[in-house]
Amino acid sequence: MGCLLGLAGVAPAQPLLLSHSQCREMALAHSEELEQADIRLRQAELDNRIATTAYLPKIEGSATGAYVFPDIDVMGMDLRMRGMYMAGITLTQPIYTGGKISAGKRMARIGEAVAGEQLRMARMDILADADQAYWTCIAVDRKVRMLESYVAQMDTLFNQMNESLSAGLIIENDLLRIEAKQSEIHYQLQKARNGADLCRLSLCRLIGVDDNTTIVPTDTAWVATEPGLLTSSIDDRPELFLLKQQVEVGKQQIKSSRAEMLPTVGLSAGYTYYGNIKLNSMVDAGNGTMLPYSQEFRDGIGMVMLAVKIPLFHWGEVHKKVRKARYALRSAELDLQKNTRLLNLEVQQAIRNVQDGYRLIRTAETGVQQAEENLRVMRNRYAASMASLTDLLDAQSQWQQAESNLIEAQTQYKIYETEYLRATGRLE
Repeated sequence: MGCLLGLAGVAPAQPLLLSHSQCREMALAHSEELEQADIRLRQAELDNRIATTAYLPKIEGSATGAYVFPDIDVMGMDLRMRGMYMAGITLTQPIYTGGKISAGKRMARIGEAVAGEQLRMARMDILADADQAYWTCIAVDRKVRMLESYVAQMDTLFNQMNESLSAGLIIENDLLRIEAKQSEIHYQLQKARNGADLCRLSLCRLIGVDDNTTIVPTDTAWVATEPGLLTSSIDDRPELFLLKQQVEVGKQQIKSSRAEMLPTVGLSAGYTYYGNIKLNSMVDAGNGTMLPYSQEFRDGIGMVMLAVKIPLFHWGEVHKKVRKARYALRSAELDLQKNTRLLNLEVQQAIRNVQDGYRLIRTAETGVQQAEENLRVMRNRYAASMASLTDLLDAQSQWQQAESNLIEAQTQYKIYETEYLRATGRLE
């Protein structure tokens, strides 16, 4: 009994009132893809900073200890290095690398810009998915309500026909036809409800809420304004920017490969301190007496060195690398040409979809008005025994189809608007 009372006291979860802008914000906040794109941008920023350090001198320290045995004989003297040590510091500064460091820096800068555009592209993909899920959810809910209204109409008609059958005014076959129509509509309604639940689950996953959450969209007022003049520019498309940057990377790869044929110049400076190196021998004290003598070496030395490295012969390896880089550049240029045409075609198709979608809405609205008027007339004529049951059922079916067409046209127009903004790179 206590468990039952506890369960009865649990309040049902409150429905989530969700506007279009909130849907977008929650989808962006929940997206793992967007977070991964942001991580890649941070990595590219670090790569750019790492590339900058190639211009700077490198400072390294070293320490060495050694125990050498046996002692080394040097002109009758013993050189003892048991416990010898050395410690030093070295500075290395590249002076000229044939442009390899500069090319690497430019490629790192390009990589950072590319990662930024990839982040923007991921953001647009998420917004497009959020818009489609949101408007589709509204559309399916509207279809459910429309079919529920259709079911109510058929129930009313069934009750009227049942009374007429009891009074002997109609034959049983008319009632059976209505029952068959009711079964068909209930089937469509069940499919629509299943679709609405699937759309709700998809939207829950997208915005990061529990699957059992009831979502109530609030932006259900459909306002379709005439598109007007639509731009066909693709300059803001992140895909176009990425293709152009790929060409730039190819150019820098050629420069980097050519740098391997050029001399490199580097400057090194260092200081080393050593100690515990002993030289042992026997010396004559002056009266023929030999006395042991030991001298310890402990000192520091400095060094400055300028090194020039000139590649002479590598069996054509570098030339082959340059040719390979040129082929890669040409391939990137061809990709840019081909995909630029495809992007322009995509924009033109998006513009046509928006324009056609608006015209379809106007056509569907006219169809709904005509279907409603036709249904009203048929109901009056049927009530006056001037129209058959078939005519009335046909009028109701036409009304249902007209309403369904309008819902689909309005939903598709919203999706077309999003796709157009995405195709022009202005979906924000």
